[in-house]
Amino acid sequence: MLLVVTYSRAARQTLRNACEAHEETVVRRLGRAALFEETEFGAFLALRLRAEYGVDVQVERTDPLNEFEAVPEGVREAAEAYADREHASTPYAKFAAGDDHPDPAAMKDREL
Repeated sequence: MLLVVTYSRAARQTLRNACEAHEETVVRRLGRAALFEETEFGAFLALRLRAEYGVDVQVERTDPLNEFEAVPEGVREAAEAYADREHASTPYAKFAAGDDHPDPAAMKDREL
């Protein structure tokens, strides 16, 4: 997919117009950003915006996250356990302390 992020009012308006005119190419709209299908036409729309607005438009190629290939099982289990915690206000570091869940500081240093 192609992620298009806009940083000016004019670029946002043009992005909205492009999304409305070409819904079949839009995977998802996100306010100041949109995900386009990774097709030549999706690239055309993204590059047209960047050509018109320069640095006010950022274009990135993205890959969907396959959590079962890229994320260690312990991290997935910790995320599920944390989502089901008893008290919603408990921060993760306190939740994970003294348990088998990954340490937040260690996770910040490890790449997927």
